[in-house]
Order: sequence, then C-alpha cells, then structure tokens
Amino acid sequence: MNITTKLNIVPFVSVDSMMKLVLAIGIEQFLTELARYVEEDFLRWESFDKTARVASHSTEGVIELMPASDGKMYGFKYVNGHPKNMLEGLQTVTAFGVLAEVDSGYPVLLTEMTILTALRTAVTSALAAKYLAPKNARTMAIIGNGAQSEFQALAFKALLGIDRLRLYDIDSTASHKCAANLANMGFDITICASGQEAVEGAEIITTVTADKKYATILTDNMVGSGIHINAVGGDCPGKVELHRDILLRSDIFVEYPPQTRIEGEIQQLADDHPVTELWQVMAGKASGRKNSKQITLFDSVGFATEDFSALRYVYDQLPRTGFYEELDLLADPDEPRDLFGMLLRAKQAAS
Repeated sequence: MNITTKLNIVPFVSVDSMMKLVLAIGIEQFLTELARYVEEDFLRWESFDKTARVASHSTEGVIELMPASDGKMYGFKYVNGHPKNMLEGLQTVTAFGVLAEVDSGYPVLLTEMTILTALRTAVTSALAAKYLAPKNARTMAIIGNGAQSEFQALAFKALLGIDRLRLYDIDSTASHKCAANLANMGFDITICASGQEAVEGAEIITTVTADKKYATILTDNMVGSGIHINAVGGDCPGKVELHRDILLRSDIFVEYPPQTRIEGEIQQLADDHPVTELWQVMAGKASGRKNSKQITLFDSVGFATEDFSALRYVYDQLPRTGFYEELDLLADPDEPRDLFGMLLRAKQAAS
C-alpha cells in the first residue's frame, strides 16, 4: 500500500495522531483488529527472519532494538525499560518504530510505539490466553496496576470476554487509578489488599510489575490447579515475578526460546527445561491446555514479530483515517549520485 507518491516523504504517526487513531477506531475494536494481525504473523512464524533483541543494559535499565523481517517488509522498534523513571515522573517504557520495504530499503512508516507497545503486549497476552486459559474464564487477577494494566484488562475483555477484575498493587493509588480508568467499561472490579486476596477465585492471573529485580510476586501456595498465568513483568535478565516452584508445576509457553531463556521467568531454570513455542500451539503443531487441572504459564517477554504486526496494522489504517503527518525524512536528489549537488543547490536557493 502506497500512501504517498513523494519518495522523500515518510508518514509519521505522532503520539497525538496515535491517540486519535486508536480512539477513532475504538479501543476494543483496535485491539481485536490488531490481534488478527499478530495471530496471522504467528501462523507464518517460519517465514520470518528472527533474532533476539539487541540489548544494552545498565544498572538503571535497558535500551533495546527489536528487528524482524518477512522478506518483503522489515520492521524494528527502539524501546527502553527504566523502572526508576516512575520516581522521576517519567515513563518506565518509551518506544518508536520503523517499517521499511526490503526491496528498496526505504522506510514507509515512522511511528510512536509507547502507546502501540502497550496495545500489542496486551493483545499478545490475550491471544495466548485464548489457547491456554480455562474455557469460559471470566475472572482475572491483575497484580501490578501500572501503565499496562488497563490495556491488559481491555484486551482480555475484547478477546476472551473477561469481565471480572481483581486488582492489587503495593501502591494502592495505582489500583484506584486503574479502577477509575476502567469504570463504565463493563467490568466488575474489586480492589484487593494483597496478592493472595487478588488471586482468590481468579481463573487467570496477570503479573505486570515494573521493578528490575528478582521478585516473588506469586508464591507457590498462591497458585492452584487449573490456573492460567500471564507473566508479563519479567522481561530482562535479573527481573522475575514468579517463585521457581510455580515454574516446575506449570506447562510453560514462550514466544522465542533463545530470548525468553535469557529474559523471562525461565531464566531461573536449566537451559534445557522443556518449553513450548506459542506459534506451534496456534498452528496446531503442539497442544495448549489439555485438561482442567493443568497450570499453564505464558512467559511473555515481547518479541519483534509482534511489533512488526503492530507496525503493519497501523500502516494499513493510515489511508482511511489520515492520522499521520508527512515527514521529509529521506534525501532524494534528482540524480541519485549527486547528493552533494543537492546540498549546493539548497545553499543557492537560500541565498
């Protein structure tokens, strides 16, 4: 799809344009449509050029590049994760992304991805749960009620019909924020005083905390049989949320094992501990939930194909919504070999 005829112009979706785009489509419809793109790309997993993200770690956080290509299009995301930012009034996670044509190497989209990453993360969680969670589940506990929590709740509602939420955060103001934001959106919401209270009666448990440390958000005694765990917060070396004993009792599903073994909950386990790749379940090549007693764990760290799907989806919405700006990003001289001449002519035009 070509939305511009000027080779030097690249569509740019700013934060303002992204918000307008999401709201014009409708949040739940956006999540549902994005889910189709993510699932489509999981189903053609083997056609992707895949690599674990390139990460630069510091004591304060991490900066990462996440590339993927299907041979026709290439996408990457720049993203950071700095838990300390919250104390300074800054976002813990910020991101932007690029989609480009493989044949020419020319970018066709530059977009904010802070909001978009929250949406695609929530969609991937809900998609995994569609294959792994107990059938007809309606109640989800969300432990960690920060920036990702509302997106998770709405994705699970849109894709699975979850309408009962049990919220817990060590900072109760976060839980009240989440409950207020989700008011009048079709949820029965209970704010809980502890993680233990939050998981009572829940069929799905989502953990999405921010601290970059080994933490035990869920202890073994908190997880009964038949539960699906959506572990989102543990997403870099040295950062986990689940007690190791829970992993040993669970059937574990991951996006891309080489990355998850370094960054996910399974960094606590031996390198050869068995896991199942999510794409294989979606494609019918491996089993997901087998029985009502099984504990399933989606060890989610986020993978570049999901960002690729999100970039594809946003790009496809631009012609009908128009929520983008034209960015003069690429030097495009009349004679491709005369880049310096282009510079000289700009000097002459300015004088």
